[in-house]
Amino acid sequence: MKSKRANPILVVVFIAISFIMFLPFLILFANSLKSMGEIESIVPFINHFIPQTVHWDNYTAMWHAGDWPRFFYNTFVVSVLAVVISLIINSTAGYAFSRLHFKGRDVIFFLSLIAMLVPQQSSMIANFLILKNFPLAGGNNILGQGGKGFWDTFFGIMSPGFAGAFGVFLFRQYFLNFPKSLDDAARIDGLGRFGAFVRIYVPLSKPVFATLAIMKATGMWNDYFWPLVITYSPNMRTLQMALAMFKQQEQFPQWNMISAATCLIILPLLILFVFAQRYFVEGIVTSGMKG
Repeated sequence: MKSKRANPILVVVFIAISFIMFLPFLILFANSLKSMGEIESIVPFINHFIPQTVHWDNYTAMWHAGDWPRFFYNTFVVSVLAVVISLIINSTAGYAFSRLHFKGRDVIFFLSLIAMLVPQQSSMIANFLILKNFPLAGGNNILGQGGKGFWDTFFGIMSPGFAGAFGVFLFRQYFLNFPKSLDDAARIDGLGRFGAFVRIYVPLSKPVFATLAIMKATGMWNDYFWPLVITYSPNMRTLQMALAMFKQQEQFPQWNMISAATCLIILPLLILFVFAQRYFVEGIVTSGMKG
């Protein structure tokens, strides 16, 4: 059997496209190691792509210019909890829509998909009012009055990310790929619906779990507008809020330190994607194989 050889032209094209897509990250990292004079130089860019003098102290200066450990902690806690809770809610909902038979199942699923058409920005005011006036939370009475509810809390930041129509859709499509005989075998072994889900479906669904985890973590890690709406105290700032405010600290932005901060913010997501990319691609491909 002859082995298939990759088309050299396609290989060159893909390498060129990959380089073009990765070039902004290279520029960002290069700028994080330059002095401000070198960044603002009018000399053609190609001559200054590689820093003439490497300034690793830009990272140290950036780190001490703000409470970055707190910002990283806030974002890490919010992202991890949102991912874990989201995986639980979306996977169980997707399992119910794909493997359970109940009246109105398809209608409810169709109505949930309509939520994918609603922009997040259009529901922010409603989400804020619900969390701000949540009964018996944050000093509120039974009517949701008198306190701040979940305003300026971790729960307030991450709660809109707990569930989503796309996550339910992704799990439903993936679970539809499993044969019906799997449920029959689980029933013969004495497993109920929950036991079959935990002991059979979850271990066999690593790709779709990794896919949604990457998407949810990226969304929570990079979210700026919702944390800006739901928080007000400096110690609740997330990384994106801190980065935006870091730019405004000086009359003239220190682009080398801003680039250094951006590199550190991007790094955890790059590491996550590198370790989970195989599952990510597999989950995207297999989730659309059956409707």
